[in-house]
Amino acid sequence: MLFVPGDRPDLAVKAPRSAPHVVVLDLEDAVPPAGKVTARDSMREAVDRLTGLVAVCVRVNPPTTPWFLDDVAALPDGLLAVVVPKLESKAQHREACQALDGRPIVAGIETVRGAVDARHLLDPPVVACYFGAEDYVADLGGIRTASNDEVAVPRSLVAIAARLAGIPALDMVTLDFGDEERFVREAREARALGYAGKICIHPAQVRYADDAFRPSLEEVEWAHRLLTAFDRVGGVTIAFEGQMVDEVVAARARAILAAVEDQ
Repeated sequence: MLFVPGDRPDLAVKAPRSAPHVVVLDLEDAVPPAGKVTARDSMREAVDRLTGLVAVCVRVNPPTTPWFLDDVAALPDGLLAVVVPKLESKAQHREACQALDGRPIVAGIETVRGAVDARHLLDPPVVACYFGAEDYVADLGGIRTASNDEVAVPRSLVAIAARLAGIPALDMVTLDFGDEERFVREAREARALGYAGKICIHPAQVRYADDAFRPSLEEVEWAHRLLTAFDRVGGVTIAFEGQMVDEVVAARARAILAAVEDQ
C-alpha cells in the first residue's frame, strides 16, 4: 500500500509509476486540521484521475474525530476499500460499519487498546488491517527505537489476530524513506511474523517491499526439492537435507510456491 496525501492529486497521479498494489489517499495524518474540509474535494479529483490505473483506497479520519462522518459522506464510488484508522473498540467497529454501510474496511490497529483487543476488531466487513507503530508508541508513552523492541509484542498480536480473522495484515511505516536498509530489514521481519505486505510512504519503498515479501530463488528451489522428495515417498516423514520433514514443513513449502504463483 502506497499512501499519498489526500489533498495532493498532483502527487496521486504519479503514484502508479512505482507499481504499488494499492494507492491510499490519506485524509488523516497527511492533512492538517485546517485542510480537512477542502481535502475531500481534492481526494475525489485524485480518485477520478487514478480510476483504471490502480486500485484505490481512501483513509478517512478516525470515528472519534469530528471529521469522520463528513469524510464518509464524501467518498466516491469505485474504491477498493475504506481505511479506518485507530480502531480500538467493538463500539467503534460497529459505528464504522454502520456509517460505511457494507463497504470493505481496512482497519488501522494503532493504539494500546486496539493492539490488545485486535482479535475482536477484525470481523467483516474488515478485509485487511495494518499495524501503526508510531501511534501505538505515542499512546503507550514509550520511546520509538530502531530496534523495534518496544513494538515487538503488539506487532505480533496484530499479525496473529489477522491470521485468526483470515485477512491479510500490513506492516508498519518506515518513516525514514531514505533508509533502504532499515526498510528491507523491517519488511523481512514482517514477512517472518506473518504479515502479507507493508505500508509505504514513498514510491521508492514499493520496490523494496516487493523484493522483501517475494520468496527468494533459494526458497523456491528448496521448496521444489523438498516437495519432490516428500511426494516420492507418499507424504510420510523423511530426512531431508539434515532435517526431519513432515506434513507441516511440506505445507510451508507449498505456501512458498503458491506465493510465487500469486505474484
